[in-house]
Amino acid sequence: MPPSPLSAPLTRHLRITGRVQGVGYRWNMAREAQRLGLAGWVRNRGDGSVEALAHGAAPAVQALIDWARRGPELARVDGVAVSDATWQDGDGPAFEQRETL
Repeated sequence: MPPSPLSAPLTRHLRITGRVQGVGYRWNMAREAQRLGLAGWVRNRGDGSVEALAHGAAPAVQALIDWARRGPELARVDGVAVSDATWQDGDGPAFEQRETL
């Protein structure tokens, strides 16, 4: 029997803009993603945005997207662009912070 749509793994790419660097955004997102049981990564971008890839159960991915729209206390989120993404085997089983791209 195939998994239900709610339990099937989902992968989303996020691009967050606003005052999201230098305010603990990556650290807090990684902590929230780990709490939700997600795999993936988050990193700063050279243009001042934050980029993330989240993979896991659809409700948990949506919860992280909802969190991304708020961010940590010191952040000011102007926008979150969400797109479908493909999970690569090399992306790893945990959620991690990556170096700036």
